[in-house]
Amino acid sequence: MPLTDAQWARIEPLLPDRTPKRGGRWRDHRQVIDAIAWKFQTGSQWIHLPREYGSWKGVYTRLRNWAIDGTWERVFTALLAQADAEGDLEWVVSVDSTIVRAHQNAAGARKRGPRPTNQTTTPSDAPAAG
Repeated sequence: MPLTDAQWARIEPLLPDRTPKRGGRWRDHRQVIDAIAWKFQTGSQWIHLPREYGSWKGVYTRLRNWAIDGTWERVFTALLAQADAEGDLEWVVSVDSTIVRAHQNAAGARKRGPRPTNQTTTPSDAPAAG
């Protein structure tokens, strides 16, 4: 499902400049975001990305670079702030208090047999009993 014009109008100013520092021009950001959305909505592998979205490697690289440089965090933070300011969000907090106990092997118990016992030693320079 491609982005609507209203969605794109909110996201576009939050994205980095489209002219790369070197090399050729980047593929349109809107098309890349549509490709990323398609991939995660379908659960498909990157290699099965339809040709209309361009090279799957380029889309994946842009997704990864934006994650590294903080672009996605800035976009999500700004969209969240806008939605909260407009009253479009309902905050619900859920806390799970389930207790899960680990098996004894996971808690640091010995994994190989019983502990070796200390052998009794007799001093060699002591006189023999007799």
